[in-house]
Amino acid sequence: MSTGSIFWIVIGLVLVVVLVYGIQIYNRLVSLKHNVSKAWSNIDVLLKQRHDELPKLVEVCKQYMGYEQETLQKVMEARSQVAQAREGGNMPALGAAESRLRLGLGNLFALAEAYPDLKADTTFQHLQDRISALENSIADRREYYNESVNLNNIRIEQFPDVIIASKFGFGPFELLEFSDEETADVNVGRLFNG
Repeated sequence: MSTGSIFWIVIGLVLVVVLVYGIQIYNRLVSLKHNVSKAWSNIDVLLKQRHDELPKLVEVCKQYMGYEQETLQKVMEARSQVAQAREGGNMPALGAAESRLRLGLGNLFALAEAYPDLKADTTFQHLQDRISALENSIADRREYYNESVNLNNIRIEQFPDVIIASKFGFGPFELLEFSDEETADVNVGRLFNG
C-alpha cells in the first residue's frame, strides 16, 4: 500500500468518526429537547386538573365566607392568569401568575380557619386536600422541568455541542420560576384586620 492510499484511508476514518460523533451529539440534543417537552406536559396536566378544581373550592367557600369575596376573587383572577400563561407557553408570566395563585390559596386556606363550619364541610376538606396534593405534585414536576431545562441549556452552550445546536436550531428553554412571595408566610393577622 502506498503512502497516498494510507493517507486517504486515515482521512476517511477521521471523517467517519467525526460524522458518527456529530450524529451522537445531535441525538443527545434531541433527547434533551424531548425531555423538556415531557417535563412540561407533566406540569400542564396538573395545572389543568387544579384549574378544574378551583371553581369548586371557591363555590364551597362562598357558601360560608360571605365577607371574603375579595380573597375569592383574587384566587379566580390568578387562576385565569395561570391558564392564559399556560396556554401561551409564557414561562415568566406563568411563574408570576402561579405565585399570585399560590399566595391567594394560602390566604384562602388561612381565612378558612375562621369558619369552623367551612372547615368541617367534607367537600371543602376533600377539595383542600386535592388542591394541596396537586400543589405538591406541581412543585415536584417543576423541579424536574427546571432540571431538564438546565441540562438542555448547558448542553447547547458546550463545545462541540454548540456547533450542532446552532446548525440545527436547538435553542434554550426558560426556567419556570416562582417569586419569593410563594415561600413567605401568610400574614393571618392582616387577613382578619384588613
